[in-house]
Amino acid sequence: MTDSTQLTASAGDFTFRPLDALTDAELVHGWVTHPKAAFWLMQEATLPEVEREYMSIAAAEHHDAFLGLYRGTPAFLMERYDPAHVELVGLYEPLPGDVGMHFLTAPSDVRVPGFTRGVITAVMRELFADPATERVVVEPDVRNTAVHALNEAVGFRPETVIQKPEKEALLSFCTREQFEAAVRERELAI
Repeated sequence: MTDSTQLTASAGDFTFRPLDALTDAELVHGWVTHPKAAFWLMQEATLPEVEREYMSIAAAEHHDAFLGLYRGTPAFLMERYDPAHVELVGLYEPLPGDVGMHFLTAPSDVRVPGFTRGVITAVMRELFADPATERVVVEPDVRNTAVHALNEAVGFRPETVIQKPEKEALLSFCTREQFEAAVRERELAI
């Protein structure tokens, strides 16, 4: 992300394409091993390990990875998963229409105010573009206060703290209605 202009998070600024585990691995490796990605839990991953991780996701029936583009330039990563089969199995009672999500913005030397909020808003729009999605589920590390604030800004409500094998996580949910209300509220505030 090198654009230093004022961000206007219009829907057309953000696009998604399936992540290609082989051709995108080097780019994504730099993102997931960057110090700002500590909560992604891949700090020590080698390039072949990142390739294997995303090849595994590509082969999975209930997990997908996408490269997010900002004005045509790779700028973030999004993972979508079915929490009834991946990540949260046995840790909560999934409802029909639940979709799990992870996102990671690329490291940048240029700070663009509002960029990460624009990314998470675009991610949520993308997930809710599927009419079958009723509720988005996230499980960030309880220590990741920055992402908790972003989640709240787009309508997530914390439910409970859960213990996953790799972390203590804040299980949070956002319905389509909660997301739309948060977006409307932000637009009215502008």
